[in-house]
Amino acid sequence: MTELMEREKYVNAGTHLGMRKKSKDVEDFIFQTRPDGLSIIDVEKIDKRIDVAASFLSRFDKILFVGRKENALPVLDVLDEATDFEVISGRFMPGTLTNPSFERYFEPDVVVVSDPIIDEQAIFEAIKKRVPIVAVCDSYTDLDYVDLIIPGNNKGQKSLGTILYLLTREILKRRGEIEEDDDFDYALADFTGEEEE
Repeated sequence: MTELMEREKYVNAGTHLGMRKKSKDVEDFIFQTRPDGLSIIDVEKIDKRIDVAASFLSRFDKILFVGRKENALPVLDVLDEATDFEVISGRFMPGTLTNPSFERYFEPDVVVVSDPIIDEQAIFEAIKKRVPIVAVCDSYTDLDYVDLIIPGNNKGQKSLGTILYLLTREILKRRGEIEEDDDFDYALADFTGEEEE
């Protein structure tokens, strides 16, 4: 399998940096634990899982991306602008997936959360509606209700932006909306909030 992006760019974005805590569920994705206790997530597995997730997600018409954390908001705003995916950045209102009389009620085919710990309301409602859940998970995440994990640092905008940039680009390629990487109108820097070098 060809890499979606050079290893160096993953490392520069900090996508491989986990936490000092790690859950048993995520152990298979941990490359090593540094002497200071910090978990290092395997970059090859991050790359492979983004690819797997893109293939899975490209089969669905109605994809909902959710992120309540501060670092996710600018990333999701760009994703919303770049695609026709449904995006909820910030507070996820109870009833969004479960209450048909709610003004912003939506019936997605699949839900993607940027942090399963923070985005628990979206996960709770997706479970009730039997909607598959894809999640970006750091080294300390309980995966009980996650159907497909993308391991990686979901704590920083640069890291999360890198993961969601690649995921978005690859979904669009698999759907035939773009042919090549260069056909995507948005650059990695648009998602990470950094200047291109």
